[in-house]
Amino acid sequence: MSHHLDSPIARQDPRLDITDLFVFRGEQGTVFITDHSHSLGGEDIPRGFHPEGRYEIKIDANGDAIEDLTYRFTFAERDQAGEQNYELRRLTGPEARDPAAEGTVIARGRTGETVELPRGGRVWAGKAGDPFWIEPDVLAAVGHAFQDGTTVDLSGWNPAQAQNLFAGHTVYSVVLEVADEELVPVAGRDHRIGVWALDSLATDAGGWRPVNRAGLPMIHPLFTQFNEDLGNHLNGNPPSEDLQIYSKSLIESVASVVRAYGTSEEPHTYGQTVVEAILPNILPYTVGTSACFGFAGWNGRTLTDNAPDVMFSFAANTPITLGITKESVTAKPSRTFPYVPSAS
Repeated sequence: MSHHLDSPIARQDPRLDITDLFVFRGEQGTVFITDHSHSLGGEDIPRGFHPEGRYEIKIDANGDAIEDLTYRFTFAERDQAGEQNYELRRLTGPEARDPAAEGTVIARGRTGETVELPRGGRVWAGKAGDPFWIEPDVLAAVGHAFQDGTTVDLSGWNPAQAQNLFAGHTVYSVVLEVADEELVPVAGRDHRIGVWALDSLATDAGGWRPVNRAGLPMIHPLFTQFNEDLGNHLNGNPPSEDLQIYSKSLIESVASVVRAYGTSEEPHTYGQTVVEAILPNILPYTVGTSACFGFAGWNGRTLTDNAPDVMFSFAANTPITLGITKESVTAKPSRTFPYVPSAS
């Protein structure tokens, strides 16, 4: 999984679970996509977007792991046709990190329909096919290795029988395309930004409880499959606190696997290198460039990047492959807006 149903809190209501975050160059500007409400959570539970939730795309423009720009979606109840009205707000500066700030309404729409934004962007939200792929046996073996400090045991696995756990499944996507004229002034001269997504739920006391946070792919599958308490904690704090809170435990987790493989004379140093790359848990992207999340580097993430092979191999310091590719996805992404696969 990338972040599919990644913690007990997220599984309580999969509508607030972020399965994936994608950032790439679109037809008109920079595209941000977040996926939620995976059908793997069950068809007999509420689907769509939570009417008491917030779905936020957070953008850091100066490398301090604190948001300078937030796009905030809120949704109404589903109607008889299963569709939802929504509102999109833009928050900048100190407001971007203030849960009580109201920001500026820049769009109102309905799921399944495209809405044009005033400054040349556009937005779409609705049911879509899941573009992500994962092999369940490899997934479990990786999780055990990083929990137990061993090599990834695939001795009983037959690559010829590899299968995509998510083939035929659906999600509910938020697709936001932002014109360069809006992003470039925020990003600064190097046009470099850091992106993460945050889903929150309204509390009875009038505040907001963070439920799920996603930046780089595959963080939870590596470290929290068999440590659900850590899974909950990783969703609860802002990225600026990640290194201080989690670096020690994650460094040792990586070091133990590398030590088991014997691929580094200094496993702890390698673990530190990995953790300094993945924390704060933010997806980097240079506005206006082609995205690619690969072995050579991380610059955004497209809908077809092979994130599992990249992250599993990087963290383990040895090649690990799922035995399947993007061809295992039954519904293919599109090169045209809204880019996400069809749900049918």
